[in-house]
Amino acid sequence: MMLDLASFGDDKFHAKSWVNAACKARHPDDSLDKYLGDLEIKLQLMAENIAASLEEQSAQALLRVPRASRDVFRVRDDALSLRSTVSAVLQKLQQAEGTSAESVAALARVDAVKQRMEAAHETLQDAAGLAKLSASVEDVFASGNLPQAAETLAQMRRCLAVVGEVPEFANVKRQLEGLEDRLEGMVQPRLADALTQRKVESTQGLRDILITIGRYKSLEQHYTRVRMRPLKRLWEEFEAVKVGIPLAKPAATDNSVGGDRRPATMPNSANGSTTSFAEWLPHYYDEVLLVLEQELKWCMVAFPEDYKLLVPRLLIETMGSIFASFVTRIDTFTTEATAASRALVGGGGATGEVNVRHSTLGLLIGLHNVAQAFSKNVLHLLFTIDVAELARVIEAIFQPFEGCKQRYGELERIQLSGEVSALDLRGAVSRGFGQRGVELSETVRRMEASIPEVIIALEAAVERCISFTGGVEAESLLLTLDEIVLQYLASLFDILKSLRSICGVDLLLDFMGSGDSSNLKKDGGLLEGAVKKEGTGTAFDVVPEEEEWTIVQGALQLLTVAEGLSSRSAVFEASLRATLSRLGTSLQPSRVLTSSTLSFPLITSEKEDLDDTFAGPMGLDISILRLFSTPEKAKRLSSLFEQQAKDPQFHALPHTSQRVAAFTDAVNDLVYEVLMSKVRAKLADMAREAVWNQQEEQNLFSLPNFSAYASEYITSIGEYLLTLPQQLLPLAGSGNPEGVEEGSDDAQYFATEWMFKVAEGATAAYTEQIRGIQALSERGAQQLSADIEYLCNVLNALSMSTPPVLHTFHVCVSTPRNKLFEVVEQDGIDNATFRLVCKMRQVKLESA
Repeated sequence: MMLDLASFGDDKFHAKSWVNAACKARHPDDSLDKYLGDLEIKLQLMAENIAASLEEQSAQALLRVPRASRDVFRVRDDALSLRSTVSAVLQKLQQAEGTSAESVAALARVDAVKQRMEAAHETLQDAAGLAKLSASVEDVFASGNLPQAAETLAQMRRCLAVVGEVPEFANVKRQLEGLEDRLEGMVQPRLADALTQRKVESTQGLRDILITIGRYKSLEQHYTRVRMRPLKRLWEEFEAVKVGIPLAKPAATDNSVGGDRRPATMPNSANGSTTSFAEWLPHYYDEVLLVLEQELKWCMVAFPEDYKLLVPRLLIETMGSIFASFVTRIDTFTTEATAASRALVGGGGATGEVNVRHSTLGLLIGLHNVAQAFSKNVLHLLFTIDVAELARVIEAIFQPFEGCKQRYGELERIQLSGEVSALDLRGAVSRGFGQRGVELSETVRRMEASIPEVIIALEAAVERCISFTGGVEAESLLLTLDEIVLQYLASLFDILKSLRSICGVDLLLDFMGSGDSSNLKKDGGLLEGAVKKEGTGTAFDVVPEEEEWTIVQGALQLLTVAEGLSSRSAVFEASLRATLSRLGTSLQPSRVLTSSTLSFPLITSEKEDLDDTFAGPMGLDISILRLFSTPEKAKRLSSLFEQQAKDPQFHALPHTSQRVAAFTDAVNDLVYEVLMSKVRAKLADMAREAVWNQQEEQNLFSLPNFSAYASEYITSIGEYLLTLPQQLLPLAGSGNPEGVEEGSDDAQYFATEWMFKVAEGATAAYTEQIRGIQALSERGAQQLSADIEYLCNVLNALSMSTPPVLHTFHVCVSTPRNKLFEVVEQDGIDNATFRLVCKMRQVKLESA
């Protein structure tokens, strides 16, 4: 039996548990007493072995203690000895350092003296050499060896730089500058001849001479002046083409450098017909691109180190030299083309199409697109050129259009104003009896049709702004759009004002205010057919009966105009905000403001597609370049885009939204007045009718002598109100709110809303007329009671409750005069109305 001593060393050792575990581990055939005895003996023997081993090891440890103590003392003595030795060494080093510092300082002074002596020696040599070169330079020039002369002058320049501002050599400096100018003058004609004839070796040699004497600018100027001549001749060819002089057609050439281009052909007809500037400009750009391609190939051989600066400089200087002429030709072309367009329109041309395609702004965008295509081809051709140089090239290409871009807001305003002014919003039907309803319907139809036309024109303006200015002139665009929409709304307001007279609303309101029937005779026969009816319920029929519903239907269609204008303007403004968000992402004016230098994507291969580079954020886009050159505009754009992004209440067209809401309110007012016109006409002089103060007639049979039926004026109003829902519901479904179908909940709500509004207005107008009755006899009270009861029944049929004031009038006039004081105790009686009725019926309030 093996014993595991590890369990005895465990902190959680328990004797009973260990014994029980040992008993369980015995073989079942072994006797328990014998097993426990053997286990006891083994434990005792093992304990004795452990005790003996411990005693032996303890004795050995006691023997090693003195020896370890002696070793510790010896190590301590060695450490003290080492410390004293190191201290002595440090003292010696400190003494040596002081002595060495003085020696090193003395050596440094000696070295400085040596260096100054050597510099003086070299300066003396250079001075002697400069004097020698100054004396022999004329011989070098006389030999005609220009490279040697350049090297001599360069050596003189180096020697003069070493000598410094020594008064004795001041004349040599002036001599050197004169000699350099002289050498440059000798190089110029040879360089011009070499550049003209494309002599590579001669050009390279003359270039080295100029570089040697530090006249690289002269090389750049001569190259630009010589190689610009064919490009300027191409520009001057337009004058010949414009007057119809046939020119030799150049051979077709494959000009597809970085992109597909058409063969360069002159756009001049065989019979010598004139060519416009817009037709000729693409040909000019093709020819310029061909020349640039040839120049790039030749310069890469002749000037392998300078072609990246020379070729862009050539195009920049060329565009600068023709800038004034380019601007003049643009102005002349746009002026002549717009004049021809106006003449064509006057001759019966297609007005809308001609105006859009041949307006000043449209023509400028066409020319700008041609220049943009040319700039993309230039980017493909010069893809290895430094990005900063490419940026200057792009700016030079678009510089002739800069003045027009700055006037974009004015140009856009002129175009949009012309398009809006050209809209024919008034009906063409002559005004007369029986034709006012037709005129109203035609005018409303034209107003409704003009809304999508205006929105399309505004959307086209947004596209023009992006196409022409890249969105940089977004501020001018918003101001222009807001102004044009206000102009359009002003015309709608004017028409709406004129429609009031067509509908007879203003004339009726004037009559209602004055009570003078002569007012009905205004406006040159507008009220032909108006009839004054005598008797109970006298009213002025302002609109002939046969035209009533025609005018009502036409007026209701105005709601379609207001709804369409409101919804379309809201959708357009939402799209305008989305456009501003996209422009903020693409232009990033805030990044332009924080960037000290241009940051463009690098172009690494000729096969790379440059479209993203041209139009991407911070790419070679003329719009980005314009923002870099005009930080104030970038700051304003950044503020605009930030406000649009952060302010949920931001309105791109702030005045438009207010005026559209005002127009909607004006339409609702007019429709309401039209729907109320029949009611107002029937109630025109109701309060002044004689029936209200008519006395009862005596008869033998005591029969009632008042009418048991409602008066004609109130029955006419009731029939009108009951007929109104049938007129409103089809109109609501046919076109008022867009997308509303007849019979839908929205259509039903529309009809119900306006029906309630008219019924409430009619009730209020009727109540006001009742208040105007001066005296009320018993017979008049009974008649008024019958009239009010009829109107209450109509309101109940329309699912409307009777207003408390009208209910009070009905109760008070239907109650006998001697029992009137009992009414005041009833519920729902308006006290002020009760007092008024008492006054009408000559009932003293004290008795009541």
